[in-house]
Amino acid sequence: MHVDLIDLRLFVNIVQAGNITAGASLSHLSLPAASARIRAIEASLGVELLQRSRRGISPTPAGQALAQHARLLLQQVERMNHDLSEYAQGFKGRVRLLCNTAALTEYLPELLADFVHQHPHISVDQQELTSLRITHALRQDAGDIGIISDAVDTQDLQTLAFRDDPLMLVIPLDHPLAQQHGLSFTATLSHAYVGLAAHSALAVYLEEQALHCGYRMQTRIRAEGFDGVLRMVARGAGLGIVPRATIERWQAPRTFKVVELNEPWAARKLLLCARSFAHLPAYAQALLKALSGL
Repeated sequence: MHVDLIDLRLFVNIVQAGNITAGASLSHLSLPAASARIRAIEASLGVELLQRSRRGISPTPAGQALAQHARLLLQQVERMNHDLSEYAQGFKGRVRLLCNTAALTEYLPELLADFVHQHPHISVDQQELTSLRITHALRQDAGDIGIISDAVDTQDLQTLAFRDDPLMLVIPLDHPLAQQHGLSFTATLSHAYVGLAAHSALAVYLEEQALHCGYRMQTRIRAEGFDGVLRMVARGAGLGIVPRATIERWQAPRTFKVVELNEPWAARKLLLCARSFAHLPAYAQALLKALSGL
C-alpha cells in the first residue's frame, strides 16, 4: 500500500464535501488528478472506498475507516509541524474553523482580519456548515474550532459564549403582514420569502424549521448575503429572516418593518466549541483567545 499525505488530505476533503469535485477543489487538485488518485488508492488497497450515486458520494465501511485514520494522521502531522516550528521564531499553523452563516458574515470578517494581521505565520481555513454538521465534524477531528447555535447538542464538546444572535423577521412596508402583531413563523409560511443561497447554513436551518411546522418555505428569490436580503425586502420582493446584527449595521433608511420572532429557535446564542480547548494546538488556541476575548 502506498498512500501519501496528499492522498489522505484529498480523501478526507472528498468525504467531508460529499463529492469529488468539491474535494478536489479543497485540495487544490484538478478533477482528473483527484479521480486518478482515488482510483489508485482503491487499487492499492483492493477495496472500494466510495459509493457513487446521483446525489454525490458516501464512504463505504472501508472508506469510513480510512477517513478516520487519515484525520488522525493529518492532525498528528499538523501538530508535528507546530512543535518543530516553535524552534524557529514564533509559531506557524493553519486553523480549521467551521462556522454557521451568521458567524461567517456578521462577526468574523474584522476579527479574522485583525488576527491574521497580528499573526503572520498562522492561516485560517473557514468553512460554512450548519451547526449540527459542525458538531459532527468536530467529533471526527475534521475541524479545530466551531462556531454554532446553542440549539444543537454539544454533549462531549467544550463550549464558550461567543455572541447573542437572535433572528428577526423583516417585512416590506406594503406587505399584508406589515400591520399584524404577534406574528408566528407558521403564519408567515403562506407568503413568499427572500432567501439566502440554498446551500447556506442558515437557509438549510430555516427550511428545517418550516418542515417542523408542516410547511415548505416559498423562496421566491435568493440573495447573496444578509445585506442583499434586506435590500430585496425593502423593494417589496418578499419576507426575510436575518440576524439582529445585520439590522443594526443597516445604515440606509428602514423601508421595512422589523419583527422579533417569538420562536425558541430564533432566540439563539452563538457558541465557540471544540473537542477540548486545552488540547488544541497553540496556533488554534491563539485564535480561540482572539475570538473569545480571553
